[in-house]
Amino acid sequence: MERYTIADFNRDFPTDDACLEWLKNHLYPNGIFCQKCGQVTKHHKITTRRSYSCDACGRHVHPTSGTIFEHSPTPLKLWFHAIYLMSSTRCGISAKQIERETGVTYKTAWRMFHQIRSLLQEDIPALTGEVEVDETYIGSRKPGKRGRGAEGKSIVFGMAQRKGDVSVTVTPDLKSATLYPIIKEHMIPDSMIYTDEFLTYDNLSKHGYKHKSVHHVSKAWVAGNAHTNTIEGFWNLLKRGIDGVYHAVSQKHLQSYINEYSFRYNHRGDERHMFKAILEKV
Repeated sequence: MERYTIADFNRDFPTDDACLEWLKNHLYPNGIFCQKCGQVTKHHKITTRRSYSCDACGRHVHPTSGTIFEHSPTPLKLWFHAIYLMSSTRCGISAKQIERETGVTYKTAWRMFHQIRSLLQEDIPALTGEVEVDETYIGSRKPGKRGRGAEGKSIVFGMAQRKGDVSVTVTPDLKSATLYPIIKEHMIPDSMIYTDEFLTYDNLSKHGYKHKSVHHVSKAWVAGNAHTNTIEGFWNLLKRGIDGVYHAVSQKHLQSYINEYSFRYNHRGDERHMFKAILEKV
């Protein structure tokens, strides 16, 4: 795995102007089209502003417009640093850590934290081949029933392609009418689906999928190729992150936290690529 270190980051993005130049080149890879001139023209950086001016007519272009940086007085270098911090950890970081690392106020760090996380919802290719399907519960720490039927917890439904991506959704319930449309939206027909013994999954074969299950209630965890170890490994990563870093997550924001961990999982193994992948979504 090629690591992207803080030294690499500081070399690539030493100043606000370097960050703005990267953003400009990312948004206008073929040059800036000047609407007034009606063609691609040369532009130069305005010294005191986050903008470029057309050499021919003087019209200004603002690369931060329409991005998470728009209207933010926080230096771009600190925004890029926060993105680097969020991309370089496996279990996530808190707004408090962004505050400590960048020196901004907690209010600013919280806003940056949520703005960056808003980028992490992505449309992944349809899952195919061998896919594990399972559900889990996240929420209240109050003692009581665990697993299906637990009170005060949010239901999270996940699909994990073996040696591939995960797709995870907060759902209101575990009824067939809720889960099967999600499966059909994110999974190619004729895929092999592995589940536990939950009755909702019994009709998968009638919807064009191959299906095998393991009977966890009977303490059976593997039956040939049938197991749900991959998706359960993701659940462990998700819950450790939420418990250890964030401690508690409201149902209102839970999907955005799940999107972060799904994004991190789907881009695992390459810190350099993950940092670039987030930057390119601004």
